[in-house]
Amino acid sequence: MSARPASGAAIAARGIVRDFAAGSQSIRVLHCIDLDIRRGELTYLVGESGSGKTTLISILCGILWPTEGSVRVFDTDLYALPDRALVDFRLHHIGFIFQQYNLIPAIDAASNAAVPLIAQGLARGEARARAIAMLEDLNIADQADKLPHQLSGGQQQRVAIARALVHRPRLVVCDEPTAALDARSGRRVMDLLRAVAVAPDRACIIVTHDNRVFDLADRILVLEDGCITHDGTALPEEH
Repeated sequence: MSARPASGAAIAARGIVRDFAAGSQSIRVLHCIDLDIRRGELTYLVGESGSGKTTLISILCGILWPTEGSVRVFDTDLYALPDRALVDFRLHHIGFIFQQYNLIPAIDAASNAAVPLIAQGLARGEARARAIAMLEDLNIADQADKLPHQLSGGQQQRVAIARALVHRPRLVVCDEPTAALDARSGRRVMDLLRAVAVAPDRACIIVTHDNRVFDLADRILVLEDGCITHDGTALPEEH
């Protein structure tokens, strides 16, 4: 029997199973995961490639449906919502930083960063101004008028981070947000994400292999073969 959700958790996931089809067979990637992400904490999720990290965070933020189980985000049962309501919930409450950036190639950096605000109905001028302010926080405002193909990988990543944060989501979910950044830029990004997470009504969960920023985590979870094998304030010695 799955554990009861912790009162007031930012995320309460229970009995999460995810299977993927492989020809005529099915492969189980996540095995009955129970997990609470607490409000006001910066949580890291680490593990070897193929352990299920991206699958798990995609389920936790309403992008990928679980085969079994439930996910409550700030007391809303994500997978009990109708499709349109789930999209609206993500739009207003969740920021997701994709490992592949997923920028729109035909519009400039500021417009890419402003996409969530425009989708919420904010006037384009105000949305762009707020996007440029977020780019300034990430030390990339001087690239606001550049198209994605004119930016380096690290610059594209910072635009993607700005897009995830610009609408001030309560939950930020990140897949390797510092992978393309030098040490100084990576630290700046993580400091910003930590500032988002430590607010009492927010949370941030980050998939990362970047040991340069492990000291910023409040909590580190280790995922191995689709199961959480460690939950603590530091990595176990074998890692």
